[in-house]
Amino acid sequence: LAANKRIHEQKCLHHSGLSRHSLAASAQHKTASQQPATGGALNTPPRKGTMALINEAGSVVTQMLDGLVSAVPHLNRLDGFPEIKVVFNQDSQTKTGNQVAVISGGGAGHEPAHAGFVGEGMLTAAVCGDVFASPSTAAVLAALRHVTGPAGTLLIVKNYTGDRLHFGIAAEKAKAEGLKVELVVVGDDCALPGKGIAGRRGIAGTVFVHKVAGAAAAAGATLEQVLAEAESAAAAVGSVGLATRACTLPGAKPSDRIKAGSMEMGLGIHGEPGAATSDVVPVNRAVAQMLDMIVGRSSSAGGSELPHLKLGEGAPVALLVNSLGATTQMELMIAARTALTHARSSLKVDVQRLFVGHFMTALDMAGLSLSLLDLSAAKALTERLDAPTQAPGWPSHSGVVNLSKAPAPIPRGPIKSPADSDASASIGTSGPDAPSTTDSQAGSGGAGAAGGVGNEVLQGCIKAAAEAVAAAVEELDEMDSRVGDGDCGTTLGLAAAGILQDLKSYPWGDAAAVVAAVV
Repeated sequence: LAANKRIHEQKCLHHSGLSRHSLAASAQHKTASQQPATGGALNTPPRKGTMALINEAGSVVTQMLDGLVSAVPHLNRLDGFPEIKVVFNQDSQTKTGNQVAVISGGGAGHEPAHAGFVGEGMLTAAVCGDVFASPSTAAVLAALRHVTGPAGTLLIVKNYTGDRLHFGIAAEKAKAEGLKVELVVVGDDCALPGKGIAGRRGIAGTVFVHKVAGAAAAAGATLEQVLAEAESAAAAVGSVGLATRACTLPGAKPSDRIKAGSMEMGLGIHGEPGAATSDVVPVNRAVAQMLDMIVGRSSSAGGSELPHLKLGEGAPVALLVNSLGATTQMELMIAARTALTHARSSLKVDVQRLFVGHFMTALDMAGLSLSLLDLSAAKALTERLDAPTQAPGWPSHSGVVNLSKAPAPIPRGPIKSPADSDASASIGTSGPDAPSTTDSQAGSGGAGAAGGVGNEVLQGCIKAAAEAVAAAVEELDEMDSRVGDGDCGTTLGLAAAGILQDLKSYPWGDAAAVVAAVV
């Protein structure tokens, strides 16, 4: 058995690119430089101070996967908990048909990756480890045995030592059993040097490779063709992450590694320290720095040692804006708006596809990552992104960027003129009871005055009321915070500011029209 293990390890060297020293020292998921600052997976009960809504910390992955397969009809799992955590597409025909299977995986904590991308058109199966820990060789081999048919299987592996080791050995064992297996490694992190033993990390850009390979397999491509398309996508994608708060492992106390008011550029999806730390800046500047780092234009991008994405002017690209866990939809959309603008105006590239959401997270990390995929690197890349998939973690829309889309005009309701108002008021009234317009009423103080500002009394009342509200914003917010969300004053203050700004444009000749315009 020991001799056989050495043979498999030697074969695995070809796939992993690791030195013998690195292989012997790789019992854990990552090298020391890749370990999260907050530690590894936990198997202890929740401790005081944890903010996670969980039961036991040691059961978070299995309970999560049980919930996932219950919620998504086409998903199922192998009966091997807790050691074997494999989610697969139970509708897949790869075992008996001529379709290539696609498998990926890694440590948990990156949801929806990896199990959320299982479905026709993406992954056939996902192999899950404990939180931030690589799945075992036995788990990967179980997945290979379950889904691999005559057409073979492609393994998509992020560039971490444990993942390359375990997926690589499992691939060699599967080949020894007669299964057709190929492997592609993704390292898209542009914040790290591409040379050296470890190379750059695999982060959110890996999801593009999942989509391309899965769509190629669903279209009937051979294993060799699926491998070639996956390799093209892996070589054409670059990513950079940024966070303002580190992640917290289940059952652990929140980390304070990233100090309040600071942000880290280029950190990893396990909490690995970033390439640079600075004060928090507006998202416009942060996003511009991230995109510049991907293409090698940033002064903090590390010079020529970093493997930047080479994009020519007008190059067609797909842009992925990914939450690292705690980032809100509001923040993501603001970042997406900025990224789209900077990519077009400064990088001079053609953003043809835009995807925004949670793709590859880091538990509850507050931050985001940006990924660019060069669609000109292979002819079929755009077609593969557009292909349908039933994977629950991939957006249901196509992501097509429509630059010709313009805001629709605001519909206006009917606004009566002063003459119309006078006429309607006198309908059905005649003789001595009919209203009359005198010279004094037509003056500046009359409700029926036409033209000019007029009606100083009404204008003064509205102006005084708006100014009073504007002056009481902080007091109103403080009062509201005792019973609500504390924004009553801010909301009313915005309304007051709008009224004061529009004061001179109101139809002061008609009091009813003025009130309608204000409200």
